[in-house]
Amino acid sequence: MTFSWKRVNAILIKDYKDFSRNLAVSCVIFLPPILAAFYGRMGVDSIETHYMVFNLVFVMVAAFVQCCLIAEEKEKNTLRGLMLSPATTAEILCGKSLLSFLFTIFVIALSAFLLDYSPKNIGIVAVAIILSSLFYLGLGTLLGLYAKSVMEASVLILPFMMIFSFGTFVTALAEKYPILKAAEYLPNVQLLEIAKNVENNAGFTDILLNLVIIVIWTIVISALTVVVFRKRMVD
Repeated sequence: MTFSWKRVNAILIKDYKDFSRNLAVSCVIFLPPILAAFYGRMGVDSIETHYMVFNLVFVMVAAFVQCCLIAEEKEKNTLRGLMLSPATTAEILCGKSLLSFLFTIFVIALSAFLLDYSPKNIGIVAVAIILSSLFYLGLGTLLGLYAKSVMEASVLILPFMMIFSFGTFVTALAEKYPILKAAEYLPNVQLLEIAKNVENNAGFTDILLNLVIIVIWTIVISALTVVVFRKRMVD
């Protein structure tokens, strides 16, 4: 069966309507830009602060919004109908992720503008941000498939918000607590490392390993999401 963008677009439009009606979910996209505007007005110009805001965008928009959109489908018992529709797994997952992806990129761009952040190599940073977005979308989808309601989704996402929003600060304690060295391989930490290296005029080959680690995270979470999604189709 060929991939149908028409079906993807139909799912996207439906998600947008659901999203716009749910103020409790839709209002979260404004929080990172507000924080970015605050830091920008205060003149905070550290790369760590910039990427704390960006990582907050990932968990609040890419992961949380995505998780809630999936959970809402389950809560309304419409996800089953979508699974039984002619749409393929790829079309459904793509359609269900597209709105969150577009919002994520938009909010990151807006936050970067408010922070007055301009990377030395926007191409490398853009690739890293897109790959990171795909990871968080996969995470949000996976959690949404386990959540039974939007309320439950909000609770499920909380630990991941802490880990992926502020996990970069954990690495500072790695020397004292060696077990925390594992946090250095988190995708949010890798993204920050890429940003730091870019500011030091690093090229693509210099940050290739960091990108590979993010890609591995993305592949793993995507594979888990597809497996769980297909399992839900036959439950």
